[in-house]
Amino acid sequence: MSPIDFDQPFAFAKQDKSLHLLDGLNYLTSFHAGRCIAYQRMLNAVYGGVLQPGCLEEVPYLPVRLFKHLLLKSVGDEQVVRKLTSSGTTSQQVSQIYLDQETAQLQVRALASIMAHFIGKKRLPMIIVDQPDLLTDRSAHNARAAGVLGFSNFGHHHFYLLDSEMQVDWSGLEQFLACYGGQPILLFGFTFIVWKYFYHASRLTGRKFDLGDQSILVHGGGWKRLQDAQVDNATFKQALRQQLGICHIHNYYGMVEQVGSIFMECERGWLHTPSFADVLVRDPTTLQVMPFGEQGLIQVMSLLPRSYPGHSLLTEDLGAILGEDDCPCGRKGKYFRVDGRVPNVEIRGCSDVRRI
Repeated sequence: MSPIDFDQPFAFAKQDKSLHLLDGLNYLTSFHAGRCIAYQRMLNAVYGGVLQPGCLEEVPYLPVRLFKHLLLKSVGDEQVVRKLTSSGTTSQQVSQIYLDQETAQLQVRALASIMAHFIGKKRLPMIIVDQPDLLTDRSAHNARAAGVLGFSNFGHHHFYLLDSEMQVDWSGLEQFLACYGGQPILLFGFTFIVWKYFYHASRLTGRKFDLGDQSILVHGGGWKRLQDAQVDNATFKQALRQQLGICHIHNYYGMVEQVGSIFMECERGWLHTPSFADVLVRDPTTLQVMPFGEQGLIQVMSLLPRSYPGHSLLTEDLGAILGEDDCPCGRKGKYFRVDGRVPNVEIRGCSDVRRI
């Protein structure tokens, strides 16, 4: 398997990227089949054995829901350095993802590579729209804590905006802005938490902010709750710009089953695949690959998972691929949208840890 190029995550056009991805994904299919008995059995039962296909569309995939029901890992217990779990209520089963040192390091490098294209390589003073006690156990994280831990690497002088009761520390925020106002500020939080506990709290208390024309918010997860309240991406951005003065707002799509391979929203509003990850869209009934522009189930592929067979997963999210290599933002690769979850599927957004 060729080394992953983290220096140019959006530079490779279709032909070069597809060949590199296919080679890596085929390697990972064989690698995990030889180390994870449950995965090997599923390949045998569903696909008739370990496949080495000639195109991305034929790479074997697992339903992402399997990680809620099976312990799937390709390393011994002594090699596990961290366990990640998807978010969910106490009545829901959660995915369990086991990371070894190699996979954890690849995820950190991948996330840094992607983020550099949107916020630059310089660490920025950072507001984390969440609670500081999320990170009490560094060996195990749910999706929300894993997100905070991962994105906190891109900031300095971290200020946690919310206390243990999910209340905004207004005086702490004013002190932070007194120190760092007038320079670029990075904010990170899960979408619904940003909306309810920062934006709405600001409105209810009559506080209005101007975080500056260089402020950047990166957010993701929890869209189901906002869609139920008829808040779409455009409404979210407009409201935060008016009330909080945040000028640059980037949504991202990702999941704990493929941490690190996030898909960031560009300046034109589309989600982008980096060189080490890709997406396909499949018909929910036939599972055939759909043409660009047509809605179906999103399949995510990544070269990062080495400690568990999560390199090709069929999600429960609906979306459509809009194009490839021709986004007006200039980034190469596929760009796509996410429309929501399949109806009648249990909700387990990344920000849904706390029952609201």
